[in-house]
Amino acid sequence: MKQLLFWVWFSVLFMSGQSMAADQPAATEKPAVADKSTVVDKPAATEKTPPADKPEADAKPTRADKPEADAKPAAAEKPETAGKPAATGQDQPPAADKPATTEKPIAELQHKENGPIPPSNEVLQCAAFSPYVGDLNPDKGTHPSRELINELLDKLVKETRFRCIMTYGVMNGLEYVFAAAEARNLKVIAIIWLDDDINVNTQSINSGIEVARAFPQTIVKLSCGSEVRTRHGNAFDGEITRCIDSLRKAGVTQPITTIDTWWEWCNRSWPCKQTSFGKSVDWIGTNIFPWWENKYSGIFPCTSASKAADFHIARLKDLRKTYPKKDVILTEFGWPNGPAGGTEYNIHTKQHCGVAGKKNQMRVVEQTFRKLSQKNWSGVAFEAFSENWKPSNEGSFGSYWGLCEGKPPYACVKGVSGIPPKR
Repeated sequence: MKQLLFWVWFSVLFMSGQSMAADQPAATEKPAVADKSTVVDKPAATEKTPPADKPEADAKPTRADKPEADAKPAAAEKPETAGKPAATGQDQPPAADKPATTEKPIAELQHKENGPIPPSNEVLQCAAFSPYVGDLNPDKGTHPSRELINELLDKLVKETRFRCIMTYGVMNGLEYVFAAAEARNLKVIAIIWLDDDINVNTQSINSGIEVARAFPQTIVKLSCGSEVRTRHGNAFDGEITRCIDSLRKAGVTQPITTIDTWWEWCNRSWPCKQTSFGKSVDWIGTNIFPWWENKYSGIFPCTSASKAADFHIARLKDLRKTYPKKDVILTEFGWPNGPAGGTEYNIHTKQHCGVAGKKNQMRVVEQTFRKLSQKNWSGVAFEAFSENWKPSNEGSFGSYWGLCEGKPPYACVKGVSGIPPKR
């Protein structure tokens, strides 16, 4: 969730009174500048373009898919039936092209390769899953071990009712998540992480194709990137398109999208308008966070926790009206559970409408899932486990979004439903 940068950009644009139109000249490299409009749908070249003078506030976390210099996606090998994945206890998994003798390559961990694909309209209630807990940081150091991934998924299955997760990468050890999820009968929405390094993106796309083929019954949906436009404007639209085209050329059967905020899917316009990606994706994946609207938005400056679920539904209705032939999924929503009583004021109205706390977090998550279930719509709560590295990117509230703690014993809140109620 890279919400902070997005809302700084959005608030400046709103206050400047400029409308976003698809035929306006681009200023995608410096979104913080208020006196230049941004092209919304013009695809950009796929070369690495961020300027040397890019503002510090634009710095992005590289997440889990920034590989070491010699990392390469694993080549597909002849599949064989595998048992339940075993923990290795290693702090860092071996490079994908040199699997350890005690660990099978991803292609060999698949089950039921030619099994039926779940229907794309299946109602899902999921939790966003990133195993960068404790002292782990996606920008540096070791990656999550298989042992840790197994431990976290076991905790999620045992202490919550979620049977679906959304993941944020397919390399650097995270490709193991799919085997571990399949062993626990979890469904997965898999994000192929894309950013400003073209070579890394190529590796990520290739690895995404591999795991999509290897786990057709577990990976039910795919996304080419998450909030790429939120972080970079239109500078890497070409990379999103390259990813989508590569998946289709490879014969990947899962429904494909690119996940972004509701504002980006509305073409940075109000009322909502379509973007060019609306024609090339199978479904719309959108992230909606009234918590950040409460701080930066001049359009929706004050949404309390008790009204957050209604806000989510309203924005989803806007998108469903704008994309009437697409399934629209709420791919991130949530509320920070701390620091308890913490709040921030809206930069336009000075109102204090968002208050952090465990009760408010539960209210937002449960009410939203209830309203989604009533409409047979899918959603993904952000997030399963709190990530302690996030304050460096999102301020003091960044490490309080988890429904489970980000440190041992990784205790989870009680009563969160990940299953639609029976009718």
